[in-house]
Amino acid sequence: MSTPPDPPASALPRPDDAESRVPDVLRTAAAYAWRLIAVGIVVRFAFSVLGEFHRIAVAVFLGLVITAVLRPVAGLLARFMPRPLAVAAALLGGIVLVLGALALVGETVADQRTGLEKEFVEGIDRIERQLEEPPFRLPPDAFEDLQSRIGKLLSDHRSTLISTAVSGASRLVEVLTVLALALFCAVFFTHSGEKQWQWLCDQLPVRARQRFAVGAGAAWRTFTGYTHGILLVAATNAVLVGIALFALGVPLAVPLALLEFVAAFIPLIGSLVALAVAAVVALASKGPLIALVVVALIVVIGQIEGHLLHPIVMSWAVRLHPVVVALAVVGGAVAAGVIGAVVAVPLVAVVWSVYQALRGGPARGAAPAG
Repeated sequence: MSTPPDPPASALPRPDDAESRVPDVLRTAAAYAWRLIAVGIVVRFAFSVLGEFHRIAVAVFLGLVITAVLRPVAGLLARFMPRPLAVAAALLGGIVLVLGALALVGETVADQRTGLEKEFVEGIDRIERQLEEPPFRLPPDAFEDLQSRIGKLLSDHRSTLISTAVSGASRLVEVLTVLALALFCAVFFTHSGEKQWQWLCDQLPVRARQRFAVGAGAAWRTFTGYTHGILLVAATNAVLVGIALFALGVPLAVPLALLEFVAAFIPLIGSLVALAVAAVVALASKGPLIALVVVALIVVIGQIEGHLLHPIVMSWAVRLHPVVVALAVVGGAVAAGVIGAVVAVPLVAVVWSVYQALRGGPARGAAPAG
């Protein structure tokens, strides 16, 4: 039995024929798809590693924030004294300022404690009477039933509350440990950040040093600009809120202003949450009319922050669309809670600034302090 003759070479399908039948759009999409998958795997792995060492990551982030705040002060003091002494003076001054603010809040709460208890009790009774009248017409025993349900809930979950309090004490130790590590990092970042940066650059290949310096310089400028800008926005909001609450006679004006200062570090939603707490305090202590004024204050502060402070103060450091900021805050909150909401916007801004700096080619980049 003879074997059939081989087909001519021209009749055999060439490897390029199958590829040529694939549309160019599909080939391009496939090329981008596997690259995006690879990037996603790397990002997922990076976040997994950070999740395992999140306390160290938070400490380094706080250390960079402290460095961004204290470095200009230490540089100014270093003109009149040795650099180590200037760093120590700047750090001690910052610690004294923070402890002084906390002591002022504690003293204010202690001085107003007796009057606050009376005002809150009278305010709650007043709210109950108003809800029993038209148009709400709630039954008089509705609040008594609510109080009994809350009391029963607390008694049924007493062991859970105790365990939560105990775990809260351990969390406090963790927070103090993170703060101590952040201060430790900030001292060395502020004192000898340039030397640490030069050592890091020396470990890189010579060809990569220039682009790395450009990207890192853009990242540090954006990060310091964001830190200074958000501090200015938070301080402005706190002063405005404190003056308004004091003028309205709302108790705890100083603690509520400090709460506004801290909450302003979460863009878009932080100030709203802090002012909502102030509205609740005003409702319980001064009645619905003052509470409505505080709600109006929420709108005014939001307009000032969104249309005046952020465009003027932050635009030169963080060029992000409000939609991107909102998505970053929500995504960070979903991924890592309050810490994620605080870190998300500066992280996105830094990544975007690095991308723009590298896309624009080599440029002057200041060496980061850390």
